[in-house]
Amino acid sequence: MLRMTLALAITRADIERVHGRIAPYIRRTPVIDVASADLDLPPCHPTLKLELLQRSGSFKTRGAFANLLTRAVPAAGVVAASGGNHGLAVAFAAMTLRMPAKIFVPEVCSPAKIERIRSYGADLVVGGERYADALAASEAWAAASGALQIHAFDQPETLLGQGTLGLELAEQAPALDTVLVAVGGGGLIGGVAAWYAGATRLIAVEPEGAPTLAEAFKAGRPVDAAAGSVAADSLAPRRVGELMFPIARAHVERVVLVSDAAILRAQRTLWDALRIVAEPGGCATLAALQSGAYMPRPEERVGIVVCGGNTTAVDFSR
Repeated sequence: MLRMTLALAITRADIERVHGRIAPYIRRTPVIDVASADLDLPPCHPTLKLELLQRSGSFKTRGAFANLLTRAVPAAGVVAASGGNHGLAVAFAAMTLRMPAKIFVPEVCSPAKIERIRSYGADLVVGGERYADALAASEAWAAASGALQIHAFDQPETLLGQGTLGLELAEQAPALDTVLVAVGGGGLIGGVAAWYAGATRLIAVEPEGAPTLAEAFKAGRPVDAAAGSVAADSLAPRRVGELMFPIARAHVERVVLVSDAAILRAQRTLWDALRIVAEPGGCATLAALQSGAYMPRPEERVGIVVCGGNTTAVDFSR
């Protein structure tokens, strides 16, 4: 009950306050309007929020700086578990603020993300099959070392930081009817939903192989779900966070699921149409529109959050 109260207490004023703290350290990523035909979409008015241009390559940088700038960090530094992008973000923020960082990632983490985490100077441990394994290892390290845990999605400061994307998008594209947001653990959609608070339709997008929020909605609470997808290194934790769930239940209209084939098609489209190289998890929102998982009205103004770009190259041989 206390965690639910904490989640529902996240307000626009809180997000504005955190945005003021982290603004010197993050990029205000651009939005672009694109013809629907260019993206192989049904008639609508798509607007892309290019969060893959964020520092460290994803929206996770917002939550990382929110944690490090609003919480007391001990001499032992910080520790984080991640499928990849959160680890990158915490490592980057810790490097920027000159704090020690230890990052745990599972073996599914992409080589591109592993290489970049190491380049930021963090102490990196790769082990276990999935995010849940990395999380357990990080918790053990925090208990032994006294390092501050920075959770990838189930932390108030993380939700507040990710909510600043909603703040920016609302300023940059105030007339949007709908915003599509990809879901892994739910930190991004939880923060964005806290910002919009029902003022704009929010659609959650998940891989078919990792339906964490879809299963939570069915059960009425976060539950374990499958965790396999081409986007597994960014959109496949075992379950969504406890803190984001009441926010999502209050303000997310529904969840749509997309296949790996649809994600890879969207990835190719972003390259062909815009010369944008996004990681698979960053393409799930476009995949929802291309595949018909979400069908917009002909004049609907649709925000598409492209949330990450941490990949060395796009391989279209699959």
